[in-house]
Amino acid sequence: AAAGKSHTPADPVYRLANVPAGGTSDACTLKACMTSVLYGTPLLPGGTAADLPFLHGPALLYGDATSACPAVAFGGNGIIKALALANNATEGTNNMTAEMDDWLEYERSELRPALGSGNAKKIDAAMSKLATALEGHGAVSVVGGGAPLSAADLAITLTLLHHEDGAALSSASPSIQAYANITKSSPAYAEAKKLAKTLLPPASFDPSDPSLLNASSAIFAAAISKAFPSAVSLGIEIKAFKCKDIKHGDYQCNVAMPLFQKLKASGALPPNIHTPQQVAQSIIDAVGDDNPVLGDLNVNGPGFIMSRVKASYLEKGVNDIITNGAPAKPKSTTTTTKDSSKNVVVVDFSSPNIAKEMHVGHLRSTIIGEAVCRILEYTGNDVRRVNHVGDWGTQFGMLIQYLKEEYPDFHDDVPNITDLTAFYKNAKGRFDESPEFKKISQLNVVKLQAGDEECRKIWQVLCDVSRKEFEKVYKRLDITVEECGESFYNDKIAPVIDEFIERGMCSVEEGGAKCVFVPKFKIPLMVQKSDGGYGYDSTDMAAIKYRLDQLKAQQIVYITDFTQADHFAMVFAAAKKIGWVTDESHRLDHIGFGTVQGEDGKRFKTRSGDTVRLVDLLDEAVSRMEASLKDRMKEGKAVHVSEEETHATASAMGYGAVKYFDLRRNPTSNYIFSYDRMLDTKGNTAIYLLYAHARLESIVSKGKADHGVDIDALIEGRKAKIVLAHKSERNLGLHLEFFADSIEETLKDLFPYHICDFLYALSIAASDFVTQCKVLGSPEMESRLLLCRATAITMRQCFQLLGIRHVMRI
Repeated sequence: AAAGKSHTPADPVYRLANVPAGGTSDACTLKACMTSVLYGTPLLPGGTAADLPFLHGPALLYGDATSACPAVAFGGNGIIKALALANNATEGTNNMTAEMDDWLEYERSELRPALGSGNAKKIDAAMSKLATALEGHGAVSVVGGGAPLSAADLAITLTLLHHEDGAALSSASPSIQAYANITKSSPAYAEAKKLAKTLLPPASFDPSDPSLLNASSAIFAAAISKAFPSAVSLGIEIKAFKCKDIKHGDYQCNVAMPLFQKLKASGALPPNIHTPQQVAQSIIDAVGDDNPVLGDLNVNGPGFIMSRVKASYLEKGVNDIITNGAPAKPKSTTTTTKDSSKNVVVVDFSSPNIAKEMHVGHLRSTIIGEAVCRILEYTGNDVRRVNHVGDWGTQFGMLIQYLKEEYPDFHDDVPNITDLTAFYKNAKGRFDESPEFKKISQLNVVKLQAGDEECRKIWQVLCDVSRKEFEKVYKRLDITVEECGESFYNDKIAPVIDEFIERGMCSVEEGGAKCVFVPKFKIPLMVQKSDGGYGYDSTDMAAIKYRLDQLKAQQIVYITDFTQADHFAMVFAAAKKIGWVTDESHRLDHIGFGTVQGEDGKRFKTRSGDTVRLVDLLDEAVSRMEASLKDRMKEGKAVHVSEEETHATASAMGYGAVKYFDLRRNPTSNYIFSYDRMLDTKGNTAIYLLYAHARLESIVSKGKADHGVDIDALIEGRKAKIVLAHKSERNLGLHLEFFADSIEETLKDLFPYHICDFLYALSIAASDFVTQCKVLGSPEMESRLLLCRATAITMRQCFQLLGIRHVMRI
């Protein structure tokens, strides 16, 4: 955790206490961390300085590892000076001067108050003073003859960068912007951000946070701090982990072994501690029985601490599901900007081509994209669902010409093109066979891009026909998406190219092509072709610029096949290079999915070798599901579904089966498409899950019909109470409480399979519960019926996030 030079166990150490939760973007914390990195003064975690309640920010502590550290400096500038002077004393260098001190005072008494006031005159005065100093010192430092990144420069630039996310810099002079960028682009800044993460104090237990992982980690962190006060200074990550084998426990803590080694090396090992197992036992003793979360703690092997979540804690969470009618959302997922508006997230998905029917190749982007949108919306984001359709390009020349020849009276009678695939193939055939047709088609492209009225009208006809075909798929799959195709960005490309040229980031290559080179890639982005035309690189750079500037997106997610990974990595790198995005304020994701394959391991096609139409694929799943339901009805198994309800039920299950079969796996992997496997009533399929859900609701219905227990009345009358006494009840309660952590895990990579894993494990736990515990007619009937309902509520929430329609009866 220390930066710069190393220290021996006997050396006194500097520690940073009271680091705020947003330490990686807190100017005061970063001042301390960057000074530590640049001046070679090690800095360790200091936890929370309980004896300094008057402080509202970081404090610098000093002392050896085995004693309480007294505070030696407060505030960012005070800490900068203390760490820099510490280097003076040890290295004999002159790291602090009177001029630096004067500029530190400027930052404290002029710049910071001016930015905080929001007063334009005060800000202009402070900025003018800074600009004048920079002009006299080569625009790299405020210190005469000084090199960049002096103590004074750190204080000033970090305040500019992190006050209101650098808002003042947007209107600052170019010299001040360049000055701040020296700090921001330096390796020391990146190192300081990493160091800041290690200095954050362990989170305390928050009863309002539904995350079992966070709760367990907080209980262990408090116990470790109590048993070994110096542990926080040793740079050990204090975190609980979910047990891989539930036989041993629910959560475990693995800190005892590395903590023992660190305590021993630093001379801070208590005299009665001789083994990692004894460290573990001391932590268990400090946890105590009075904590609200963990029980049944024991030491396993060389020092692993195993634990169980108390039934009383699980009961509270499960009863809250009943009370609120929904599982609890993770506390950390309510994402808002500083002005309390929701974070804007653009999700670019589906993206079929105009004049082509949607085929199996569009399945994954469409299904995954819808689920990602639902998950992001559920967690408090303002999601813009963008369908980046291919509605522009050279292919429209031939399509326009073919339509003119086949439907000469299209002006008065709009053609009814029902087979887009055949239309496209026929046009392509004419283009390849006839030089005259090809020449006219190429001229049509120029006319279309120039705004020719007739070409535009035909282009619009093709777009309208295509949208109707797309909607057939979207309606079946409950997809909501807003079209914003390639043509929308056509007039926005030239200004983007000009911006790269003005910044000196665009080179003209042999032949006249305009290219942008980005780090780690030998091949550039070609933002304009040698003939003056635009391609995917051009459009995608204009699109990302528009989404950041006009839609104010903090996050953009692209969902395409894996072959486009390098392309989007280059687009993201170019956006960072020109300064449109920063790692601190934006997140850019590309979810690259694998291929849908046939039984032969090749791309899924029809027997004749044609691409499978998506509508046909989906309808076949429904047809097979409907036949299965009718067979079950004949056998007396599906007695809860009437003949009138069969098709609607089969549609929900058939479409859900296709979706889940895709979503339940890591999107980067390929998979073999199989109706038999996805429609199986056993195993990890949507069909199994939908039957499991319907079974739970059936038990609840029988409770009311046969035993007079109306759980809806119990809930409304506030008489509902779930008790988790049996081990299968407790196990189901535990799985229900995993929900919040599964959502948090999903938000890290936006892969919906985490929710599928949770849902399947929950269904297995529910099946075990209804098998092991008698529900109807038992003394615990009310509690167990309520547990069935809590499980069904949670399953429905998962179905909603995955875009799967649930059914109440099968």
